[in-house]
Amino acid sequence: MEHASLVDGLPQTLRDAEAPGFQLFPGFAETSLTNAIREDVTMIARAAAAGSDVSPALVMPENQGLEGRSPEDVVSKIFRLHRRPIFLEFIKDPRVVDIVVSAIGQNVDCFLSQFIFKNPRARGQPWHQDSYYFPFEPLRPIVGLWLAITEATLENGCLHILPGSQTEDLKKHIPDRRVDANNGYVEIVDHDMSESQPCLLQPGDLMVFDSHLMHKSTDNFSDDVRAAMVWHFALAGTKDPGVVRNGKRLPSPVNDWMPYLRDGAVRVPV
Repeated sequence: MEHASLVDGLPQTLRDAEAPGFQLFPGFAETSLTNAIREDVTMIARAAAAGSDVSPALVMPENQGLEGRSPEDVVSKIFRLHRRPIFLEFIKDPRVVDIVVSAIGQNVDCFLSQFIFKNPRARGQPWHQDSYYFPFEPLRPIVGLWLAITEATLENGCLHILPGSQTEDLKKHIPDRRVDANNGYVEIVDHDMSESQPCLLQPGDLMVFDSHLMHKSTDNFSDDVRAAMVWHFALAGTKDPGVVRNGKRLPSPVNDWMPYLRDGAVRVPV
């Protein structure tokens, strides 16, 4: 994989034809931060299992019937985290601000955050483009920041990406055809993925990628969790149509639009 030092190697836009659609920043976060993030989401998972109100966080269980001694052993993802102090402080880091400004511009909103547990025996997510889940106006620019909380290996279900695929249009996605697939999982089935490559990461490594970049994760065959924290950003003023439920259009249950940058400066709510 191509490495970079802070924003020096970040393309002005990740979707440029000459760009790979992603960038890796090794060792971006300290172990103390990745450990604290994991401790915070573990607390949320346990509180939710005990019946406590953890809103605005949204806890999503795995559909594969995983077993474990603790509530966090059977969780798939926790959404809507970016207003919590530890997650908010991360995106206020001047280095993160520089990355987002370079990728999107001076006026940006954070609309989605999720912690991915990827527990042992959990399935991966098929080939997809994040923009399939973001039918916004405008459709782009949107970028994701993927922070490795634990090591990501071939055995525990690391990401695989298709470099350059961010230049292609949004592909047809069909529902994940596996039995007991997680809610909302879809897959691209009509594209050559033979040039894909795995993303082998260490805790604290940060990946930045365009919303059209095709990527997947594989199943976790190890005995350890493969955890990651992800934030998504879009141009300020982007219109989110929400979702249709029972004939009514409602706000997305996982999106939480928050002002982030205005004129290049952090402007998150106090």
